[in-house]
Amino acid sequence: MTDALMTKTRTMGHESYGILVEPATLRLERLLPGPIERIWRYLTESDLRRQWLAAGDMDLVANAPFELVWRNDELSAETKGRPEGFPEEDRMESRIIEIDPPRKLVFAWRKGGEVCWELTPQGRDVLFTITHHRISDRANMVKVGAGWHMHLDTLVARANGSVPSPFWDGWLRLREEYEARLPG
Repeated sequence: MTDALMTKTRTMGHESYGILVEPATLRLERLLPGPIERIWRYLTESDLRRQWLAAGDMDLVANAPFELVWRNDELSAETKGRPEGFPEEDRMESRIIEIDPPRKLVFAWRKGGEVCWELTPQGRDVLFTITHHRISDRANMVKVGAGWHMHLDTLVARANGSVPSPFWDGWLRLREEYEARLPG
């Protein structure tokens, strides 16, 4: 995240690290350059979403199934450093639970989890809030926190026309930080 955007984000009262809002629920926020329709496309269009998170076409209607396909090695110019145990590609079958374009998208996450993406206009900018519900345990919370954080940093860079930081280097650093930040 650029220094100017970090300052702007903190000034508006938003922390760049995820926070626990319930024992198994993590929330993260980022301020992105608008308009809201532009950011909505980054969330819902496969070609834009793959640049910061995962590819996969979506029919934007409630109960529609979709698949997310992660290739985190492709998110930044630097491709070395994938941690052991992480595949080159990961796939997740999901379904849309709730949708209110261009403000809200809620979808199923793996075994019993749920992710809510919300966009809120803030002048010319857009506040993007991710709330990840029902994270299975603390170890997964650390991984998920570091993952969302690094994916959001990548989105901020892309939305601002900047080059994202090396994904896996950032994820490894953030995993240690979330390990220290999240309650044991």
